[in-house]
Amino acid sequence: MKHVVVLTGAGISAESGIKTFRDADGLWEGHDIMEVASPQGWERNTKKVLQFYNERRKQLLAVNPNAAHLALVKLEKKYKVSVVTQNIDDLHERAGSTSVIHLHGELLKVRSTFDEDLIMDWRSDLNPGDFCEHNFQLRPHVVWFGEAVPMFSVAAEITEQADILLIIGTSMQVYPAAALMDFVKQGTRIYFIDPKPTISPGSDITIINEKAAIGVPKLVDQLLEITN
Repeated sequence: MKHVVVLTGAGISAESGIKTFRDADGLWEGHDIMEVASPQGWERNTKKVLQFYNERRKQLLAVNPNAAHLALVKLEKKYKVSVVTQNIDDLHERAGSTSVIHLHGELLKVRSTFDEDLIMDWRSDLNPGDFCEHNFQLRPHVVWFGEAVPMFSVAAEITEQADILLIIGTSMQVYPAAALMDFVKQGTRIYFIDPKPTISPGSDITIINEKAAIGVPKLVDQLLEITN
C-alpha cells in the first residue's frame, strides 16, 4: 500500500469558516501577533492571551469539516495516509482521518506551565486561576512564535516515507514546516493545491490552482482510480 503524506495549512480550514491572520480580514487583525502568540505576550498579559484563544476555541466548535477534509478520509480506502497539519483545529480528526500530526499544537488541549508534558483536553474557556495538579497556570497547547516545534522531527521522518506528497492550503513560507518538502525522496510525486500557489510546476510537481474544497476531492478521485 502506497503512503500518501498530506501537509495542510490555513487554506483548508479557511473554507470551513476559520479565518486566518494572513487574510485581509483575518481574525488577528487589530492584534499585535506578538501580544497573543508569544511567550513574551503571555508574560505581559496572560488574561488577554487566554481571551484570544477562548474566542478561537468557540469559533472552532461552531464549524465543521469541509469537502477537502472529507476527501482525504476517502483516500484511506486505498492508501496509507498521514496528515501533517500546521493548523491547531481538530477538523481532520472530526472528518475521520486516522493519522494526524499537529506541528503547531491543538486548540482543544491545554498544558501545564510547570510540566509541558502534562497535557489535557479542554473545550471550555480557559481562565486565570485554572491550574494543573501542581498548582501552576494552564496555557493553550499551542506553539507560539519563538518556541520550538517538537513534532517537526516526527513529521520529517514521516515525510521521508512518502510515495506521494500532497500540499494543501499553505504558502510554504513559514518555517520549519516549509522545510518538510525537502525531506521527500527523489522522484516522489508532489501535488500542490492552492488558489495562489507559491511554487512552480516541475517534472515531479503538479500544481492544482483551486481552493482546497474543490481541488482536493478532484485529486483524491484521480488517485483512487490508480492501482497501487
